[in-house]
Amino acid sequence: MQIEHLEFKPIDLAKHADVCVAFREDSYVCSFGSAELFHGADGKGAERYVNWLCEKMKRFPGGCVHVWSGSEIIGQMEMGRFRSDASLGYVNLYYVTARWRGTGVASLLDEYATAFFKRLSLHSARLSVTPTNTRAVKFYLRHGWKDLGPRENAPEVHYMGKNYA
Repeated sequence: MQIEHLEFKPIDLAKHADVCVAFREDSYVCSFGSAELFHGADGKGAERYVNWLCEKMKRFPGGCVHVWSGSEIIGQMEMGRFRSDASLGYVNLYYVTARWRGTGVASLLDEYATAFFKRLSLHSARLSVTPTNTRAVKFYLRHGWKDLGPRENAPEVHYMGKNYA
């Protein structure tokens, strides 16, 4: 596995919506132990997610990308502005497939996010993480993110923040 030959390309939902859904499902399993919350009580979570992702990609070109190694999609990122404060960036998803975790790929995602937010003239960003996802928490702390504490609307999830000044 060579990380120097990776490419970041805008997500092609027409071709890869199933990949996006699978990655998002796995992110819920990593964070919450199950994809039940993703799918929702009505089972239509995947449909809602694809519609949301389509709208997000229209609002933030370059903010939703797949990470490619040759012909294989090995990661995904979703970024935009923080809902309650548009002066902040927000990472909705950093995702690396299990086989590529621990190889340094996630660090490249964080670098991509930094460049993306700086292009938007944003000097800091937020993301959400469950403290039980210890691998993710350790990664974020190593990469300069700070734990800002529980979210008011979801105390089982913490905000993390990073400054780019």
